[in-house]
Amino acid sequence: MDIADFFDTFFEEAEELLSDMEQHLLELDVDDPDSEQLNAIFRAAHSIKGGAGTFGFTVLQKTTHILENLLDYARKGELTLRADLVDTFLEAKDIMHEQLDAYRSEEEPNQEAFERICQTLQQIALDEIGEQLDGPATPAAEPQAPSAPAPSSEAKEKLADGHLLVALLNVNDKDRVLLVEELEQLGEVQSQSGDAKRYEVILKSSDSADDIEAVMCFIIEPDQIEIMAIEGATEPASAVSTTHEPEAPVAVAPAPQVSTEKPSATAGPAKAVAKEKPKKAAAESSSIRVSVDKVDQIINLVGELIITQSMLDQTVSDLEDQSVGNSSLQNGMSLLQRNARDLQEAVMSIRMIPMEFVFSRFPRVVRDTAGKLGKEIELITEGKSTELDKSLVERITDPLTHLVRNSLDHGVEMPDVREAIGKPRTGKLTLSARHQGGNILIEVRDDGAGMDRDRLLAKARENGINVSDTMSDEEVFQLIFAPGFSTAKEVTDVSGRGVGMDVVKRNIQSMGGRVEIQSKLGEGTNTRIVLPLTLAILDGMSIKVGGETFILPLSTVLESLQPSKDDMYAMAGDDVVIKVRDEYLPVIAIHEVLNVENAITDPTKSIAVIVQGEGRRYAMLVDELIGQQQVVVKNLEDNYRKVPGISAATILGDGSVALILDITGLHRLSRYKKEAGKKVVNNQNLSSFKEAELS
Repeated sequence: MDIADFFDTFFEEAEELLSDMEQHLLELDVDDPDSEQLNAIFRAAHSIKGGAGTFGFTVLQKTTHILENLLDYARKGELTLRADLVDTFLEAKDIMHEQLDAYRSEEEPNQEAFERICQTLQQIALDEIGEQLDGPATPAAEPQAPSAPAPSSEAKEKLADGHLLVALLNVNDKDRVLLVEELEQLGEVQSQSGDAKRYEVILKSSDSADDIEAVMCFIIEPDQIEIMAIEGATEPASAVSTTHEPEAPVAVAPAPQVSTEKPSATAGPAKAVAKEKPKKAAAESSSIRVSVDKVDQIINLVGELIITQSMLDQTVSDLEDQSVGNSSLQNGMSLLQRNARDLQEAVMSIRMIPMEFVFSRFPRVVRDTAGKLGKEIELITEGKSTELDKSLVERITDPLTHLVRNSLDHGVEMPDVREAIGKPRTGKLTLSARHQGGNILIEVRDDGAGMDRDRLLAKARENGINVSDTMSDEEVFQLIFAPGFSTAKEVTDVSGRGVGMDVVKRNIQSMGGRVEIQSKLGEGTNTRIVLPLTLAILDGMSIKVGGETFILPLSTVLESLQPSKDDMYAMAGDDVVIKVRDEYLPVIAIHEVLNVENAITDPTKSIAVIVQGEGRRYAMLVDELIGQQQVVVKNLEDNYRKVPGISAATILGDGSVALILDITGLHRLSRYKKEAGKKVVNNQNLSSFKEAELS
């Protein structure tokens, strides 16, 4: 096995370690630092350095080495922490992340950034400690652990120059075989013995113990391995003490010989240094790493199974003879349907990951943005365990970042202003997530100044946007998502260019979601994002138009009704609206927009389905409502091409293909056809309605 086979594992674990490091740095109280947090930060840096050295990632190794030494001084109390030093450590973490990304892409890291951060960290060492960190300083050992059991006498006799004793503790048989095979790639295994509790391997290798430990830790935990080394040993094996007192493991590089004294002894120039933390019984791993592609393949196969089950169900329901002879078949189909649904839900849950993966990025965003703006912000997160489809989690991060920065810049007031109006100097920003029906509701709330309706309308008129004083508050608040719209008085590196919020809305709509805003002047703003739990399965309403069957996303359907002639009004430019409880909604005739033949053209004989998209409501004219059903979403662009007004497709129980409608896309397509004069069907029934005097 080539050591390069471990690259992906190293990259994943290094990402997790960097994330943990950032979280601990953000939570660190510089006035009273927690020793456990400092040790955790140090261990993360130490692990990354060891792995980087093993795989030859020199730039990352050197950067982490200097940072590790500073962290070592900090945890020993020799470096007094300040907010600016923590900021520098966070900057070093960012550069390490960039270096990691460069190595993952098989590129060379940015040399200028590497030299700059190394110089900055070395200058801190000179200014604060009075020492230079150029040399390969050896970090202090972890807090001393209870001494490990002494190696067997047979193992001791085999120790010689260049030999390492690798002890595997509480490792199961399968992992032990893998570890021994990997050790054979790193050197020559001269002997191995032991049991499941402690298995000892004598290895002759030119690699350092740190490098070997880094490789082993990709399979087992650090507390499941001990490595002892003797370099330059001159005493015969018989000189090794036979005392029954437990001995401490020998340090990797610094120790020239095995200590023959009790841990409390101080005699001898070379001392045994414990490498390990206190040992605890190792449990079987409760998780495995699986490629997302493999999970997607399983989901696709389950989707095909659901379609096949629907086809069988349709065939059975079409059988004329439903008497006793087919009762067992009906029962079997019912059981198959139930099991298929359970399998589908179980497989879909594999892709679901907690919102904590998203929320964990925002303490750093809030800290940095608040620092630039000179504001004091307290971040509160709620519902971190709420689960969302992995693909949506990856795509929701950028929109949430824009919304958070917008709240910090435009929402929360400056500390002096808040104090003057009787608010606490520290503003509150809350990120929350919770399930609501078949959707997930994500909220970004602040206790800031809120939105000024009059100011938004004035800015909209200044930008040439057609607005009215009669617009509802929700419609006025939606103006902030217009391209180029910004109420910032000056452009900063945080906001003011009018770029970002329109992208937020488009991105959320592309995920099948919507954005809602609630705000009260002087009290704060609540921005709500409503998303489907997954994009692979859709709860839909089946409708029929002419001879075609379409699917409307159930989350967009509000109600359905039978239109009457008195409620229909024709507008200038061939537009038609329907009056529903004193609200006039645009009418979209699906058969016109999509050129469906043999459809009902008289609106009073059609069914109007009231749907919502982009914060607006529409009335869609359909021939018939078939019913609700869950459908497996098939990407139309991957299999065919992008079709205006259509978001995706699915396969029905009879094997036919049904298109899933895009509400806002249909409205835009309808407007385009009317403006271009390209209507295929000239519906006289719609144009015959009286002109409406709408105000």
